[in-house]
Amino acid sequence: MEIKPFALTRLPRIRFGAGVFARVPELIHQYGSRALIVTGGRALRETLHWGRFTQALSRQHIEWQTLPVSGEPSPELVDEAVARFRETDWSVVVGIGGGSVLDTAKAIAGLLPSGDSVMDYLEGVGPERPYQGPPVPYIAVPTTAGTGSEATRNAVLSRQGPGGFKKSFRHEQLVPEHAVVDPELLASCPPALIAANGMDALTQLLESYTSLNANPFTDALARSGLEAVRDGLLPWYQDPAGAGAARSRMAYGALLSGITLAQCGLGSVHGLASPLGAFFPIPHGVVCGTLVAACTAANIQAMNEREPDNPALKKYAEAGRLLAGRPAAGDEEARRALVERLEDWTRRLGLEPLSAAGVGAGDIDRIVAHCRGSSMKTNPVVLTDSEIADILAKRI
Repeated sequence: MEIKPFALTRLPRIRFGAGVFARVPELIHQYGSRALIVTGGRALRETLHWGRFTQALSRQHIEWQTLPVSGEPSPELVDEAVARFRETDWSVVVGIGGGSVLDTAKAIAGLLPSGDSVMDYLEGVGPERPYQGPPVPYIAVPTTAGTGSEATRNAVLSRQGPGGFKKSFRHEQLVPEHAVVDPELLASCPPALIAANGMDALTQLLESYTSLNANPFTDALARSGLEAVRDGLLPWYQDPAGAGAARSRMAYGALLSGITLAQCGLGSVHGLASPLGAFFPIPHGVVCGTLVAACTAANIQAMNEREPDNPALKKYAEAGRLLAGRPAAGDEEARRALVERLEDWTRRLGLEPLSAAGVGAGDIDRIVAHCRGSSMKTNPVVLTDSEIADILAKRI
């Protein structure tokens, strides 16, 4: 097999495994004695992990302040935090939480040295100035299994409403210095969060596997991640507190989804997630979970009709054999099995249609008009506006 040229962007130093969260104070101490710690609202602080963590900070003589955030991050939140905290000489920024927390911390770390507004750098919004850096060193500690933000170079920020947007502040210097992935931190995730975040990770793995920019390196990681999600998502959803092995698989799968998306991009699900997340109060993982089967089916149909030699058709078949557990299935059968498995998981995980968030038929044209950002550009086939509209219509 000929291996075509490919390039890899920077990765964080990765620590994975039960109990590795205890190493974070040591990592902080390597950078200095002042840490800005960005967390979620309350969940982490109500666990034993938080008490042990803060005691270890005191033993290391680390001064620290916390910034609790909730909901999806906005440019205003980031700018306000930068203005509030930039007068202190921070040694390191630490993000401990879900994807929104990690993206917030990533953007703050990138802007604290300059004090610039994040609006100066958002893709597709404002002047899009080139980011110069350097950021304050950043350590990412995920407490959910979904976005993979701990391994990416972009912070996704949203402004909701009629003129809203969901855009990335993106640069290789924003990749965390360390990604500390401890499956024990996931034990308090409720079922709805497990479902949405798990389908986000699954979608990122499948879309990066079939991306136009995929390569043998990312393919190997994506297949490994898909296998982990196959074996971990439903068992963890059905037993949130007790399924330790399933939590570990999902933490691993989510990490790999972040690595692969950072290296080769995504596809039509995430292309549609951008305007949907901007115009409607719908969590990102719910968008992924409710659209992934319909988008996959549309991609397969479009390639069968217009590009029957597209290599992504083979990859969809391979993913179908893996996720459906049917290793002997032929390509066409495996692709059908893939779509059926994705539809089945969407139902079993209770992911609602778009109409539950207020999306109606009258919104389709506006969503389609705003969906052709960076993610849609690496979809394995160019979908027409009518094909995209049909996907939305099926999920309203």
